[in-house]
Amino acid sequence: MNMRWNLDKLYTSFDSEALQSDFELLPKLIQGMNNFIESAFTSTDDAKEKLEKYLQMYTQIKALTEKLYSYGELIYSVDTTNMAALKQIEKVENYIPQLTIIESKFKKWLNSVDDLDYIIASSDLLNEYEFILNHEKNLAKYLLSDEEEALIAEMQNTGSNAWSKLQDTVTSSLLVDYEDEQLPLSVIRNYAYDASAEKRKTAYEAELKAYQKIEQSSSACLNSIKGEVITLAKKRGYASPLEMTLINSRMDQETLDAMMTAIKEYLPYFHQYMKKKAQLLGYKKGLPFYDLCAPIGNVDLRYSFEEAKVFVVDNFYTFSKKLGDYANHAFDNQWIDAEPRPGKVGGAFCDYLHMIKESRIMTNFSGSLSDITTLAHELGHGYHGACLNDESDLNSDYPMPIAETASIFCETIVANAAIKEASDDEALVILEADIMGSSQTIVDIYSRYLFETELFNRRKNASLSVDELKEIMENAQKEAYGEGLDPDYLHPYMWACKPHYYFSDANFYNFPYAFGLLFAKGLYAKYLEIGDAFIPKYDALLTATGKHNVVDVLAIMDIDAHNPDFWRSSLEMIKKDIDKFLAL
Repeated sequence: MNMRWNLDKLYTSFDSEALQSDFELLPKLIQGMNNFIESAFTSTDDAKEKLEKYLQMYTQIKALTEKLYSYGELIYSVDTTNMAALKQIEKVENYIPQLTIIESKFKKWLNSVDDLDYIIASSDLLNEYEFILNHEKNLAKYLLSDEEEALIAEMQNTGSNAWSKLQDTVTSSLLVDYEDEQLPLSVIRNYAYDASAEKRKTAYEAELKAYQKIEQSSSACLNSIKGEVITLAKKRGYASPLEMTLINSRMDQETLDAMMTAIKEYLPYFHQYMKKKAQLLGYKKGLPFYDLCAPIGNVDLRYSFEEAKVFVVDNFYTFSKKLGDYANHAFDNQWIDAEPRPGKVGGAFCDYLHMIKESRIMTNFSGSLSDITTLAHELGHGYHGACLNDESDLNSDYPMPIAETASIFCETIVANAAIKEASDDEALVILEADIMGSSQTIVDIYSRYLFETELFNRRKNASLSVDELKEIMENAQKEAYGEGLDPDYLHPYMWACKPHYYFSDANFYNFPYAFGLLFAKGLYAKYLEIGDAFIPKYDALLTATGKHNVVDVLAIMDIDAHNPDFWRSSLEMIKKDIDKFLAL
């Protein structure tokens, strides 16, 4: 079975006539938009007609820009040595300053429209964009002058964007000395799920040693990106990078506080699980970091990619035909690049391509049960996109916390469906793997949140050394994992291997995973309660995510995001699984 994706639906090559034609069209569309803005945004007269035309023109430019960028980015993500892909990315990025000016001028003009609600109500087209228009108007107060916005966008191409690419390059090209061979970092990290205790430990030690080759460059990347974020957040008038992240994520501090309150209350239960797992593996001081993901039980669940497809698709069908059909189509039409190889970035992601109504999914598949849940996770992202296919392009962008909901919901479907069909020995393995995944999403994500919070606090004063970054990471792990983790075997380089820290436009990309897990658990509980009647409501929820803030999305399901009790109820579901594990 083919384990590499096909991108022909975007373009067939960098030299294709279609790609060249689109690159010729893009500057013409941008120039046309600039001409329109120069004449139209001098007053708010005929605001309805101006708004409608702007949205139509901007939607076309946005779709074309994303198509050109995604083609380069997708190829580069699986081959960071591909200079044609890098040039494609940078060529598109050169247009970003112009687009930034267009967006800035639009927001400022929109902010001057006094009767916006009335105008929106008078137009079917504008009514479709009611949420996004009001959201953009509210963001106008954080904008700088047009000249400053253009300069920032231009400087980011050689600033944070360049640092991010460098980090991708050094990690994807890093070869780890393992026994008598050199292996890509992504392969070595996958050994954390291997059945051999010796292999897990040896891989962990080799991994930590390998980071010494890139620690200075990764540290420079991280310091530079976070320094830029701090400067821009302050310049724009945000109280902190966290406030900037929350506002851009359409989430409020009260929601984050309610969730974090519940998480901290339930950390001791996760510690109990890890201590029990440590005992089963023969440890007395808690789990060493390299065995956090160690398989438990006498069954070594390994899968070929074909078997993984059957496992995921069949279990998706237990939820709904629509979800099963979606996953089957993604596998059969080469939407997935799953093969680990040198030059390919680590981890996994799903890129929803609204302009072609498809997604592309990248993973590093090695055959473990964790790889199965990763496939389910990324296909969940893709299914979320499919539910937005009939929405307009602007209404298909949903906030960061909601982004992890469908993905983790699909993980839950697979885990629960698999346990029902498993033997007793297999059920133990699957149950533990599910708890382990939840532990990573709650406990490890909490450690990453603590790390990034402290990183921003210290980076305000000066760049941090490699030793300081390692110290902050170790302290964050000790606080989050508590007595569940052996303090003699931590992972001081988690800041070097997680790409999320190197996204200048998506800071604190950690708490959204915890949000997604707990929201998905709560939704799954409702599914168990009402059965098939839940399915159309769930699809409608995903369809609405681009047109609401986080609080209102949860309210669709009668959930109060500000009440810690909801988050506690979701964590209680995980606790029940932990209780089952402790009793075995």
